Amino acid sequence: MTYESIKFTIDNGIAVLTLNRPDRLNSFTQAMHGEVRHALDALQADKTVRVLVLTGAGRGFCAGQDLNDRAVGPGAAAADRPRVDLGESVEKYYAPLVTTLRTLPMPVICAVNGVAAGAGANLALACDIVLAAKSASFIEAFCKLGLIPDTGGTWVLPRLIGPARAMGLALLGDKLPAEKAEQWGLIWRCVPDEALMIEAMAMAEHFAAAPTKGLAFTKKAMLASWTNTLEQQLQMEAGMMRELGYSHDYREGVAAFIDKRQPRFKGE
Repeated sequence: MTYESIKFTIDNGIAVLTLNRPDRLNSFTQAMHGEVRHALDALQADKTVRVLVLTGAGRGFCAGQDLNDRAVGPGAAAADRPRVDLGESVEKYYAPLVTTLRTLPMPVICAVNGVAAGAGANLALACDIVLAAKSASFIEAFCKLGLIPDTGGTWVLPRLIGPARAMGLALLGDKLPAEKAEQWGLIWRCVPDEALMIEAMAMAEHFAAAPTKGLAFTKKAMLASWTNTLEQQLQMEAGMMRELGYSHDYREGVAAFIDKRQPRFKGE
């Protein structure tokens, strides 16, 4: 497939998906949603992929939804604008995107290269590890349009930074600089602008050589812990450890430790 709104590559176990509408700060259109979905389907069908890097082209990561794509942009009187079922948009596009990223059986790294606003901010936070350039920022801009933080925002924000800060970001829509986002625990790390992709790709190379199955199970268990009781979580851990104990990577990891050599993991 020829992509117009994104760039997508797979090389040596590393998939890189770049939102590529820099003139519109990589805001989402229906066409972009379709291309992202196609790329993620291709990624899941390719058994060589061990890690995904998500980033944006140009000076921004993602400004959320392109309002012009829904014919609700500026220029017409409010009474003349068509009614739009935003719930359908969330159900059809944003919710499946977040669910896919959270359940991919591999680490997902987000390299936030600039402003991440609205759905763009929460898309970044749906990833497993978020690196942000020092010049980047996060804005829960929904309140300025009379909306709520969708794309999982109302779920992930209080879990990452607590109810007080989450409520403040959601109700005020203030810009949160990347450095403060790191201090608050919203993201993994803030790095100099020029080092963002260097660090992201170095991390991707690390994951591409890591025991991917174990990482996938770790990811699944961490997410399940939000709703499981301790007893349920312990039971899940036991089942996962039972399966992983029979894996190639566990045997290889132990053998490499005993032999004092670097392990050669296969992700299986």
